[in-house]
Amino acid sequence: MMARKMRLSDRAVERLAAASSEYTAWDTRFTGLGVRVRPSGHRSFVVLDDHSGPSKRRTLGPVTSMSVDEARSRYLAIQTGDMDHPTNAPSLPVPLFRDFIWDVWTPECFDHFKPSTRRRTTIALNNQLLPAFGDMPLDRIRRKHVNDWFDRYSGAFPGGANRVLGVLRQILNHAKVHGHLETNPATGIRRNPQRTFNRFLSTDEARRLHAELDRLVAERPERAAQADVIRLLYYTGCRLSEIRTLKWREVGTDTLDLGDSKTGPRKVYLNSEARRIIERQPWTGSDHVFPAPSELSRPLAPHMHLWRTVRTRAGIEDMRLHDLRHNFASQAVLHGVPLPTVARLLGHRQLSMTLRYAHVADREIEAAAERIGAAFIGIFEAGGGQQAPASNRPARACQRILR
Repeated sequence: MMARKMRLSDRAVERLAAASSEYTAWDTRFTGLGVRVRPSGHRSFVVLDDHSGPSKRRTLGPVTSMSVDEARSRYLAIQTGDMDHPTNAPSLPVPLFRDFIWDVWTPECFDHFKPSTRRRTTIALNNQLLPAFGDMPLDRIRRKHVNDWFDRYSGAFPGGANRVLGVLRQILNHAKVHGHLETNPATGIRRNPQRTFNRFLSTDEARRLHAELDRLVAERPERAAQADVIRLLYYTGCRLSEIRTLKWREVGTDTLDLGDSKTGPRKVYLNSEARRIIERQPWTGSDHVFPAPSELSRPLAPHMHLWRTVRTRAGIEDMRLHDLRHNFASQAVLHGVPLPTVARLLGHRQLSMTLRYAHVADREIEAAAERIGAAFIGIFEAGGGQQAPASNRPARACQRILR
């Protein structure tokens, strides 16, 4: 970030022009007061606050909300710790939602997100939150406004509405921390029910999938790497981005040590088939296990059309590529793997994410209860004793025990 020094005045602030990168013009009279200028031309007063510990940069607000003299008064109040009674500084209006986003939340929160999170959040802001709330002062945003927006968005995209609601909650929580809100109007909004993952591959479907991958590679050998990416998704339950951007330095003997997954660094445990798939990848001199053929410094492109071709040929048109991750989790639960272990296999930070697969285990428990009940009935009948009642009470009792 560039910096320059000048004597700030209202006229000088008006003349500050945008540059190709963000810069701050610091006041020569009050050295901890400055004006941050973004490439978009947005300008805001900032201060260096070292009153209560290590120096931190704080945003006072847009230059349109106060004069230079008012900004200096607030700067002095911060340095003396008397923010409740800043000298000669009138109380500032609560910022608009959009101004708070650019002046406070972006440098303090957004700029620290991972690149993939920034991309998703930018889409959420531009497509939903700024059109809905951008011109509203923060303290005018009511629960009704949030509810109305959420209901409209949920009608078309319930899952997307849930995700963007999470972004809004975080923004308004940060506004609360800065004293602009007493309560968060997005708190308590009931999220849309999450989709239960009932779709996983049968044994026959899995065989067809792998057969079609083999056939595709036989027809077009240059697609071998893309087919192996899909196979690794099937055998590891990883996210597409985790496998597509996998680097050789992250590959161990029996594990993948991912340094930049969606939920942060995590370890992926490899089964024998996953190890074989990785071991057969050719060394190209690239850092990536699956580099782009035309530019080895970049990872392989997603090529979603290849997946659509394979799933159509295999007769599993309703399976999304990400459903291979759900399939991995569901199969793990079906084979008796405890949910906390499944959470570790998937890299879930919160067990609540993994509990979406609990219904798979419930069905197996119910089936087991029925099998045990039938076995008890068989014992009665084989022993010539009193026949079990038609109500099949042993099975129901076993169901209660097993639950």
